[in-house]
Amino acid sequence: MLHALQKDQLLYTGSGRTCQIGSLLGSGGQGEVYEVQMEGQPYALKWYYPEQATREQRQILEDLVNRGAPTPRFLWPIDIVNSLDRTTFGYVMPLRESRFCGIVDMMRRKAEPSFRALATAGYELADSYHQLHARRLCYRDISFGNVFLDPRTGEVRICDNDNVSIAGADHSGVLGTPRFMAPEIVRGEARPTPETDLFSLAVLLFYMFMMHHPLEGRREAEIRCFDLPAMNKLYGFEPIFIWHPANDSNRPVPGLQDNARVFWEVYPEFFKQAFTRVFTQGIQTPALRIQESEWRKIFVELRDSIMYCGHCGAENFYDAERLKTLQKPLCWACKKNILTPPRIRIGSSFVMLNHDSRLYPHHLGDTFNFGYPVAEVERHPQDPSIWGLKNLTQLPWTMVKQDGSQLEVPAGRRAVLGYGTRLQFGSVEGEIRV
Repeated sequence: MLHALQKDQLLYTGSGRTCQIGSLLGSGGQGEVYEVQMEGQPYALKWYYPEQATREQRQILEDLVNRGAPTPRFLWPIDIVNSLDRTTFGYVMPLRESRFCGIVDMMRRKAEPSFRALATAGYELADSYHQLHARRLCYRDISFGNVFLDPRTGEVRICDNDNVSIAGADHSGVLGTPRFMAPEIVRGEARPTPETDLFSLAVLLFYMFMMHHPLEGRREAEIRCFDLPAMNKLYGFEPIFIWHPANDSNRPVPGLQDNARVFWEVYPEFFKQAFTRVFTQGIQTPALRIQESEWRKIFVELRDSIMYCGHCGAENFYDAERLKTLQKPLCWACKKNILTPPRIRIGSSFVMLNHDSRLYPHHLGDTFNFGYPVAEVERHPQDPSIWGLKNLTQLPWTMVKQDGSQLEVPAGRRAVLGYGTRLQFGSVEGEIRV
């Protein structure tokens, strides 16, 4: 097959930089993507097929280049590259590192991130689209085809940003990806907006955590001809959440849709209620869809509720609602009782204090930031049976014991995890529960 560009070919960007073509990375409906060298650094170049290189597409790219990326998580257009005969063009963007895999790889079990990594990815996605929408931009096509994550850390990268447009503007013909589009778009009643982005984001998140689509239950399994009218009915005109609390007609079919059945029971009640809200109230009323800022808090809470099974080591979630009917939590993997670790209550939030737990600035009332921990759980160096919370800040804490006595915890020292102990982190106070 003859490709549009040849290895070592030189092209020039709109700003006058030289772009040397490397290997072909992939191709799609709009064009081909190549690895390139620019100013001695590796980048990616998306090169449009001539029929896709429209004036409207160029205007979109010029606007995106001028605006700059909302966050580094977006593999955002940096510069436009022209063909010598001006019949087509492309754009340069950051090169996705090899450590990132696609959500599709998760569905095929080629990548199996931990629950902590998934929760981190959920937070980063919500935060990324929050930053995008804050600039009055609409992504238009959120799906698992354009999101990548590092299965070890949960970091995300978002590609295919060349169809992002100003909210309310309609310069692109892109409506979204089937199965991810909001019902009102499927019905032909709306064009892409930040509100329709929110629906697509919720579908993507449900896929990531449940390995299944939120609307594909018994009604999807009974379809014999999955044609356009059937899809329009399932995703647009009669969408029913598979776990709708008042309508069980679309429950997952045992033996056929088991991912949805198994994973739904793994997660804590507050997490399931979030999806229930967005796929019941949010289907009917777009204004009631969960905003990205709320998703961020939900994923922080999900991360904080992780605890480990002492028998099989599986990650589990502390669920206060479930414990109202169970004496002890059961491991979802091995079905044995879990010994709940100590936890710290800060305001209305709890953080499970596992052997690898950390506190971050947002736990102490500051901005969200997972890059700079302010505390971490650590064993006592002389007595491994004693666990403490190490102060990673430059300021001292005050530890208040149950008897009322106080002790300063300087930077680099530990506060013992004793029941009822209170820790004063400046203006914020936490209390240890065991």
